[in-house]
Amino acid sequence: MPESNTYTPPKIWTWDKANGGHFANINRPIAGATHEKTLPRGKHPLQLYSLATPNGVKVSVMLEELLALGHSGAEYDAWLIRINEGDQFGSGFIEVNPNSKIPALLDCSGPQPVRVFESGSILLYLAEKFGALLPTDPVRRAECLSWLFWQMGSTPFLGGGFGHFYVYAPSKIEYAIDRFAMEVKRQLDVLNRRLAENPYVAGNEYTIADIAIWPWYGALARGQLYEAGEFLQVKDYTHVVRWADEIAERPAVHRGRMVNRVSGPLDSQLHERHDASDFANRTQDKLQPQS
Repeated sequence: MPESNTYTPPKIWTWDKANGGHFANINRPIAGATHEKTLPRGKHPLQLYSLATPNGVKVSVMLEELLALGHSGAEYDAWLIRINEGDQFGSGFIEVNPNSKIPALLDCSGPQPVRVFESGSILLYLAEKFGALLPTDPVRRAECLSWLFWQMGSTPFLGGGFGHFYVYAPSKIEYAIDRFAMEVKRQLDVLNRRLAENPYVAGNEYTIADIAIWPWYGALARGQLYEAGEFLQVKDYTHVVRWADEIAERPAVHRGRMVNRVSGPLDSQLHERHDASDFANRTQDKLQPQS
């Protein structure tokens, strides 16, 4: 059905902040810092600057999985970046990620700090650094990386596409919602068919492909993303639901979801993580002033 209000693009586009909608205070058509701010550094070699969005959760889960496997060098400090307040535009953050997006990682274990940005790149970097959660056999490695990059290429249709127009756009645009709902359901079907034949996305073993895909499509399958479970009938994708529920039970996944979280129950929010004991001692319910 055509929209009642039609829009004719001008010959030259100009930025009107008033049309920015939900994210008008942080979206802009230029890059670079808006203010000077040095990033904090903790005691561990790995410094994570993030927020518990699906992309942020990928990296905190990865680090917790590495620690669970016994890789003590994966100990990390996680610092909260409040993107709604523009922390990602601070000069220090932009030194780590010139694209001003979370998550960003700084590896200070060598003679010269290594910056890594883009969540898929961070997962791959950590997997190679610690020799874990990425198959070494060439065939299985190729399969794993194909699914990792499937997620990186597909999820913008879920997040910036469906999620934006279904939840955040100033008005509901039927064409946009239909277009992206169709694509998200196609992606769920791709994943469902794969998981009908394999316990994990890349085959018989849990890998960075699962860690990358789960925070988006697992959350969607469990009805925890955009409150769109009924709208998209996610329960029909039974193999995705099975996989999503199984991964949610992993202790490292449970811990990783808490890191840099600022929503939900207070006992699930660990704004900063500097030690394994923080999960028991420094969640927001423990830090709230006692009445």
